[in-house]
Amino acid sequence: MIDNFHQPPEGYSYEFQQYKRSVLSVWIINHGKFSYTDQPPRSIWGFYHTKKREYYAPINSKKVGERVNFQYTTPYSAMQLNLNPLEKCLMSL
Repeated sequence: MIDNFHQPPEGYSYEFQQYKRSVLSVWIINHGKFSYTDQPPRSIWGFYHTKKREYYAPINSKKVGERVNFQYTTPYSAMQLNLNPLEKCLMSL
């Protein structure tokens, strides 16, 4: 398990699975009610390298992307926002 990870948002949980020998895939699971499935939908949150203790954004559920700083991730995803300078200024307000 990963120490000091995000607290899951209300109605969500995390699942950690072995992806490769030193890499875990982190999944976010939505426990809301959905009419199209009996199982809760899940999405890839990101990846965690256990030896390096680094987080990686996902390209998709089967491909590890670039390394990210954990403080810039959200409880919903490790993917980084690609904002222009004006958008960054507006988002910081």
